[in-house]
Amino acid sequence: MTMMVATAIAPAVASDQYMVGGNPGWNIGVNFTSWAHEYDFRVGDSLMFMYTPNTHNVIKVNASEFKTCTYSSTNIFTSGRDIIPLALPGKKWYISGVGGDCAAGMKLVITVSAAEGPSPAPMPGSSTPPPGTSAAGEVSPFNPCVWMLAVMAAYMIMP
Repeated sequence: MTMMVATAIAPAVASDQYMVGGNPGWNIGVNFTSWAHEYDFRVGDSLMFMYTPNTHNVIKVNASEFKTCTYSSTNIFTSGRDIIPLALPGKKWYISGVGGDCAAGMKLVITVSAAEGPSPAPMPGSSTPPPGTSAAGEVSPFNPCVWMLAVMAAYMIMP
């Protein structure tokens, strides 16, 4: 019963949303390489690109397109408040395809790591401890109750 309750109320793995470039946002003059090195991007997180619409855009590209500031994608984000979920681990490349934005440094590369999850809970009724643990350190959830009852009984017996 205790394990089922703990599993039911265990918090979900948190995800983060990162505003690309920090306060300046997705704009010329921001060092996106330095900005990206400050964070540990994980699957489940998302990037938020904030910029003035019609001034910049966001295009997900591959490594060679990133290097040459070219793109073949027709999936171009233009809202000025674009949120891109990080669904898979690996390298991700983004550029602005407006005018000379990319050549001026409006390009971002990040590495997304696998999401960190909670340790698996032992199966109910399992007598084998999970790998890397020892049954010697296990404490029955009833031990504190037994001790409390023993102390109460001894107290009641005393004159």
